[in-house]
Amino acid sequence: MKKLVHFIAAVTLGATASYSAANCDSGETVVKLSHVTGGTTHPKVVAANNFAERVNTELNGKMCVEVYPNSTLFGDSKELEALLLGDVQLLAPSLSKFGSYTEKFGVFDLPFIFRDIDAAIRFTQSNEGKGLLNEMENVGFVGLGYWMSGMKYFSANKPLIEPTDSAGLKFRVQTSDVAKAMIKAMGASPQPMAFAEVYGALQTGVVDGQENTWSNIYTQKFFEVQDSVTETNHQLLAYLFMTSKEFLDSLDADVRNQFIEIANDVTLQANLEVKEKEAYNRQNILNAGGVINVLTPEQRTKWVDSMKPAWGQFEKAIGKDLINAAAGS
Repeated sequence: MKKLVHFIAAVTLGATASYSAANCDSGETVVKLSHVTGGTTHPKVVAANNFAERVNTELNGKMCVEVYPNSTLFGDSKELEALLLGDVQLLAPSLSKFGSYTEKFGVFDLPFIFRDIDAAIRFTQSNEGKGLLNEMENVGFVGLGYWMSGMKYFSANKPLIEPTDSAGLKFRVQTSDVAKAMIKAMGASPQPMAFAEVYGALQTGVVDGQENTWSNIYTQKFFEVQDSVTETNHQLLAYLFMTSKEFLDSLDADVRNQFIEIANDVTLQANLEVKEKEAYNRQNILNAGGVINVLTPEQRTKWVDSMKPAWGQFEKAIGKDLINAAAGS
């Protein structure tokens, strides 16, 4: 029986990685799952591998999933186009990447809209959250579920204790208008940049800081090229596990139903485990010599007060009802 397809990479500085994979069985539908995250402990990596293993076991002989991690197949800037072209069948991009297709997903980027990861999960399970899975069906995208990564924290080449410490700094952000507005509200400069480029940009000073989850900060080693990380807990990072409408519609009904059922199961399990993985990678940062700044309640209030006004800029585009549903989760 075929098992999860693993990729073997030989990576050296300045060299191109080479990849090899076990062949899928003849007659199976080959499904390529591409994502930009590396390491072995990241929640997205674990979820992607679990999904592939489930499909390759339970749909053996009918479907074969190949996982391409760490931008080895497509990077941030090409993967959505590749999905529409049929060059890949599954992605798990950040929810911040869909501004060109709909402004509704901006609700996930609003600073301090979710109290914690549990509130974010409750929202994705609400009618409003589930409805967003089909928000881009007219484009050709279908959401299969939300994979939580965790809450975000700021790091920089200097300690960030109050938002005024960010003034004049350049922060890498995703291509999200909400994220850009949030950084500007701090008196800093937003610099949109592909995920794969962040470590080098931090190392060389192209940007001064970034915002990410514990798992991304640890697995991508951002803490090695930053003074410290500040536990702001200011924003959610989550991914849309997605496919194309064309691919989903091409599947036989029984295969499609089982495929969707596996996606639902894997998503549920991944989100149950995300807090444990985040805590584990937070400790990994400390164990590796990284520095984490823990804010007092008064200091955190200053961060909230500086960034929350960004909500008003996007209320019309996102929708007041959607914002209220998320904030009330």
